[in-house]
Amino acid sequence: MSAITINGRNANPFVIGFLGMLGAGLAYGLFHLVDDLAGVIVCIACALFLALGLEPVIRFLNNRGIKRGWAVTITSLAVVIVAAGVLLLVVPPVVRQVQQFIGDIPRIIDDIIHEPWFAKLEDNLPFGIDLNESLENAGAWASNPANLASIGGGVLTLGAGVMTFTTNVIIVIILTLYFAAGLPRIKSAFYRLMPARKRDDVEDVTEEITGSVGRYILGQSALAATNGVLSAAFLTIIGAPLPALLAFIAFLGSLIPLVGTISASCVIVVSCLMSSPTLALIAAIYYLVYMQIEAYVFNPRIMKAVTDVPGPIVIIAAIAGATLGGVLGAIASIPVAASLLIIYRRVVVPRQDAKH
Repeated sequence: MSAITINGRNANPFVIGFLGMLGAGLAYGLFHLVDDLAGVIVCIACALFLALGLEPVIRFLNNRGIKRGWAVTITSLAVVIVAAGVLLLVVPPVVRQVQQFIGDIPRIIDDIIHEPWFAKLEDNLPFGIDLNESLENAGAWASNPANLASIGGGVLTLGAGVMTFTTNVIIVIILTLYFAAGLPRIKSAFYRLMPARKRDDVEDVTEEITGSVGRYILGQSALAATNGVLSAAFLTIIGAPLPALLAFIAFLGSLIPLVGTISASCVIVVSCLMSSPTLALIAAIYYLVYMQIEAYVFNPRIMKAVTDVPGPIVIIAAIAGATLGGVLGAIASIPVAASLLIIYRRVVVPRQDAKH
C-alpha cells in the first residue's frame, strides 16, 4: 500500500485512519457530554444572564457612594427576599389551581355544552361538524376512572416537575449571587486573555455589551413583573377562573419578545371564555389596551436602553432564538442580537474601514 504524502512527508494510511477515527470518537463523546450537562449549562447561562441584569442596580448603588461589596450584599438580599416571596406566595397557588383545573375538566366541558353561544356556534359551523358530540366524548373520557388515574399520574408528574423547577431556581439564584459578586474579577480575567495591544478595545466593547444586556434584562423583568401584578389584580377583580395561574402565564409571556404578551393574552381570554363570554370580552378589551401601552410606551424605552436594533432584526432574532432554544432562546434573542450589532459597529466596520 503506497504512502500518502502530506506537506512533503510520507504518512501511513493506517495512522491517518486511526487518528481520524480517534477524532470522530472524541467528537461523539464530547457531544454526549454536552448533552448530559445541558441542564447544568442552562443553569450557568441563566445565572450569568441574571447577574448582568443585576449589574445596573449594583452600579447605581455604587455611584450613590455605597461600596461595591455592600451594594452586592443589598442587591443579593433583595433578590433572595423576592425569590423566596415568589416561591412561597406564587408557586403553591399555581400548582393548586393547575390541579383544580385538571379535576374540573368534566364540569367545564358540561358547562360549555349548555352555553347558548356554544349552540349558536355549532349551528353556524360548516360540513355538519358535531361539536356537542365531540365535547361529550371528551367529557366521557375525563369521567372514566381509569383516565382520571392517568390524569392523577400527570398531577404527580407535575408535582415532581415543580420540585425540580424549584431546585433549579435555587441553584440559579445562588450562582447569580456568586457571579454578581465576582463579575469584575471574571471580566478582568477575560481581558487578560487578550493581547496587550487589543486589551483596551476589547474592554470597551465588552463593557458596552454587558451594560446593554444588563439594562435589557432589568427592563424586560420589570415589564414582566408589571404585567403579572396588574393581571393578578385585574383577573381577581373580575372573578376570572384560576387568577394566580393566569397571572403567572402573563408574567412568563411578557418575558418573551414580540409574541409573548399576545400569546399569553389569548390563553387568558380563552380561559375566561370557558367561564363566561362577558368575562372573556372584558379580558380581551383590557389586554388590547394593555398591549397598546406596552408596545408604544414600555417597549420603546427598553429597546432604547439596549441599542438601536432594527425591527426586522428583532423579528428574525426572536424566531431564530425560539427555534434553537425554545422559550429561553426567545428571551435571550434580543440581547444576543444587540451584542452582535455592537460587535459589528465597534469591531467589524472600523477594521474594514482601515483597509485600503
